[in-house]
Amino acid sequence: MDINDNNPIFSKPLYKVKVNENSPVGKKVTSLLASDIDEGINGEVIYSLVGYGPENEALFSIVPETGVIEVKGVIDHEQNAAIELRVQAKDKGIPPRSTRCKVLVEVIDENDNTPEISVTSLIDTIREDVKTGTAVALVTVSDKDGGKNGVVQCNIAGSGPFKLQSSYNNYYSVLVDGPLDRELVSMYNVTIVATDEGSPPLSSTRVISVHISDVNDNAPRFSETVMVNLKENSPVGGHIASLTANDLDINENAQMSYSFLEGNNAIPLSTMININSLTGEIYSMQSFNYEEVKKLQFQVQATDSGVLPLSSNVTVNVFILDENDNSPVILPPYSDHGSVNSENIPYSAEAGYFVAKIRAVDADSGYNALLSYHISEPKGTNLFRIGTSNGEIRTKRRMSDNDLKTHPLVILVSDNGEPSLSATVSMDVVVVESTDDTQTTFRQLPVKEESFSDLNLYLLVAIVSVSVIFLLSLISLIVVKCHRTDGSFSRCSAPMITTHPDGSWSYSKSTQQYDVCFSSDTMKSDVVVFPTPFSSADGELISISGGDTFQRTGTLSNTEKVRITFSKDFAL
Repeated sequence: MDINDNNPIFSKPLYKVKVNENSPVGKKVTSLLASDIDEGINGEVIYSLVGYGPENEALFSIVPETGVIEVKGVIDHEQNAAIELRVQAKDKGIPPRSTRCKVLVEVIDENDNTPEISVTSLIDTIREDVKTGTAVALVTVSDKDGGKNGVVQCNIAGSGPFKLQSSYNNYYSVLVDGPLDRELVSMYNVTIVATDEGSPPLSSTRVISVHISDVNDNAPRFSETVMVNLKENSPVGGHIASLTANDLDINENAQMSYSFLEGNNAIPLSTMININSLTGEIYSMQSFNYEEVKKLQFQVQATDSGVLPLSSNVTVNVFILDENDNSPVILPPYSDHGSVNSENIPYSAEAGYFVAKIRAVDADSGYNALLSYHISEPKGTNLFRIGTSNGEIRTKRRMSDNDLKTHPLVILVSDNGEPSLSATVSMDVVVVESTDDTQTTFRQLPVKEESFSDLNLYLLVAIVSVSVIFLLSLISLIVVKCHRTDGSFSRCSAPMITTHPDGSWSYSKSTQQYDVCFSSDTMKSDVVVFPTPFSSADGELISISGGDTFQRTGTLSNTEKVRITFSKDFAL
């Protein structure tokens, strides 16, 4: 009879096996074999796992009868890259005898983990004028897989003003790589993609939101030049226009104030118009007169509240529209309001005879200044007509005995405005018998007396001063010319003419004396001038013609005489 005196023996004390992670439950890992030389039940062996801990108990199981180790749970390489099992083989003898072996299970990694991305934001919001190369965030990537499955490549998806720069192994920096413009893009979603080198490769993404803060880099902008129309005589404080400028910036960089730019205007703009600095609404400060101001042109400046503030200008043209606020004015000689003018025409005047022409002007413009002439109150027979456009009064027919001798006319001059304004002039047309009596009677217009103003006084004083200075200068000039070395005035003595009984006369001036003789010939008279002996001047022969023109014919010495010839009748 056999006694259980032998222990089971494993074929080898250490078993090394490999198993893929994530292997399905029930997959065979390995098969163990132990033998017992005893016979009967003493040689029958039972297998079991001993001393491997609760975590391993959940992963593997062994078939007691066969010694086959199978997968029982989820095998994860990232949790256990290698697992050590202890297997016991025990016979069924009494008492039972057992032995143990060690099984090392190597878990083969599979690419079952996606890369992990960790982001540390350095700046949540960056200015739009930030410099290129500014760091926005730090990125760290990792992969729990091993080998190539754990090698990760990282980049930024898409295009944009950002780049990813590797600093050390799986550490990266997100940098600004181009100009930023908040007005175009106010926020960027930067997508970071991490991809491992497994087969097939796995990847993961992470989105970083980068907000762009505004910088005052946009000046206010007006759409176009502003042109508005304003009726003259509009009430003070009336609304003229509303200006709006657009600023692409936000917050205080887009808060604008409006103001006028004072130009070289003779009258300050502030006395004519006003602008609301917050809304840009323009109001009138006075009532405008088209006849004085036809157009206002000025510039409005919009300035934002940024640091440093930016501004822009727009030209505003305000056209004053004419209103029919001026009545026609009659021109002279019929301009005296309230009086009656008189014109004479002959009784024999034919049809179309010109009587008078009424002239008038209107300070308005356009249709408001287009005048028409009418006879508003014809009395008696309708004898006269007036040109509606030129104001000429003419007869419509010949006179008859039944016509009045005096025809009072009232001429109405009206414009084409709305409502129409007018002026009147009264005229009496008197019919006279003869054309010699036909004349226009003009009235003596009263002359308005003007007060003696300070300007007239200054003018009078200036005229008197200039006259006095002129007279003094003239007297001084005469005195200087006539003044001799000894201070006497003998050279300026008046000339003297002396007559003699024989009909001759003598002419003396200063210290010289001449004797003059006439011949008896009536057609031609000779005047002989005898110079005095002591004169130093030479004598001259002068001929005087009928046109009273003296002609010098020669010079004589002091001892010679001078002959002057008069042609025709010449009287001295």
